[in-house]
Amino acid sequence: MQRFPISTLIFRPSRRPIWQPSLPKRSVAVAVPAAAVFLLAALSVAVIISSARLQSTLFSTNFLGNQTEKISPKIPKKSIKYYPLDCSSSSTTNQTQNFACRKNYPTQFEPESNDHSGRPICPEYFRWIHEDLRPWAAGGITREMVEKGKATAHFRLAVVGGRVYVEHYKKSIQTRDLFTIWGILQLLRKYPGRVPDLELMFDCDDRPVVKSADYQTAEMETAGPPPLFRYCGDEKTLDIVFPDWSFWGWEEINIRPWEKLLKELKKGNEKWKWMEREGFAYWKGNPYVADTRQDLLKCNLSQQNDWNARLYIQDWILESQQGYKQSNLASQCTHRYKIYIEGYAWSVSEKYILACDSVTLLIKPNFYDFFTRSLQPLHHYWPVSDDHKCKSIKFAVHWGNSHKQKAQAIGKAASDFIQQDLKMENVYDYMFHLLNQYAKLLRFRPGIPTGAVEVCSETMACPRDGMEKKFMKESMVKTPSLTIPCSMPPPFDTPSLQRLYRRNANLIRQVEKWEDEFWNRNKP
Repeated sequence: MQRFPISTLIFRPSRRPIWQPSLPKRSVAVAVPAAAVFLLAALSVAVIISSARLQSTLFSTNFLGNQTEKISPKIPKKSIKYYPLDCSSSSTTNQTQNFACRKNYPTQFEPESNDHSGRPICPEYFRWIHEDLRPWAAGGITREMVEKGKATAHFRLAVVGGRVYVEHYKKSIQTRDLFTIWGILQLLRKYPGRVPDLELMFDCDDRPVVKSADYQTAEMETAGPPPLFRYCGDEKTLDIVFPDWSFWGWEEINIRPWEKLLKELKKGNEKWKWMEREGFAYWKGNPYVADTRQDLLKCNLSQQNDWNARLYIQDWILESQQGYKQSNLASQCTHRYKIYIEGYAWSVSEKYILACDSVTLLIKPNFYDFFTRSLQPLHHYWPVSDDHKCKSIKFAVHWGNSHKQKAQAIGKAASDFIQQDLKMENVYDYMFHLLNQYAKLLRFRPGIPTGAVEVCSETMACPRDGMEKKFMKESMVKTPSLTIPCSMPPPFDTPSLQRLYRRNANLIRQVEKWEDEFWNRNKP
């Protein structure tokens, strides 16, 4: 309801009281005794006073009543009850302490409103869910297809009746599998009872493995590709991309869960204003995981060349010994330009770099994760050639320092995208819609896998200690959501998808043209 200033609500009496009769057009003189005149005047005064009191009472009741209603705090329709980690229920068997799942957490999702018209449309990158599931859209997913994913999967996860069961096949790199499963558990705490029964295979390694070329023959197309979940994909594979483990914390290198870290990155941006930052391109990481990163080191400052790049090798072993004092991501937003380069495959670092307000110099990638396919060249990032990195980086920095306002706008668009479209609420909603759409395609009844064990927040977090337990408690969903998930946008049609690819390609060609013109004028 629109609020009005008090001055506009002040009562103003009408020009003529409603009880006063209209005067005739022509007055008629009538002789009235003096006593009658006095009595009539006294009655008139009494009526006026009574009317004024009545109006005053109505004014006080209506105005003050409405005003009190407006300024009183809004009481939520349903009180929020929090469910923190409960490690009190446990039993000890053979010197092993077993923790039980809490019994009082809600099993049904009860939002304040189920009105989808009041919820925002999900960010644009949600449309890629339809594309990732398109290989199974016509014929669905059979149990045989799921079983084929076991060849490389680290675990099978099943949701049955709102409970989660996991069958482990092999240990993943570091704690990727642990925090991925933890993230799915938190999704079920956020939307209890709304994730349907399903079974899926998850591969926690870097590179996608389900090659589309293997399923182009009639025989293989009938058999169908395995629906294998992982963290990234590329143009030649069919793996289903899923948010990576680091959204709930990367314990091995002391990176906090995303919700907390995102706030720290925002504060870091406010601390170092773009115009006051160093006018060079910054990168810090492990160059030994890929040849392309070792090639990048050739662009560092030397006695012979200054390619406008300042590159640093990250020694994670030494950093852990020194308490991670030099690896705080929120304190690395000190340059106008930051370089993103893939490692063995896609890199978790991309979201941290994009969040920095700096212009992201994106060296041509081969892989994508669940949100990066909606990034636009010259709007969210500056494209950099992989074939001649040094010259491309030098020109990008030169262009940005010569067009500071435009460069700053690119950095701001990227950080706004990360802060708004990639906030943790949207990450959970992406998982929610992906798993719901996936479950609709299953052509078998999901069940509890043989050898699987039930997992919940208590069984995963309570037995742990140190940073693992700290990050789990920090990223734990402590209460069901009061709002329904965002509304899924429609899938791409073929013309709109072609326009998207064509637009991005044209923008990259435009940058390449500017770069060629620059080096033709400034030949080394």
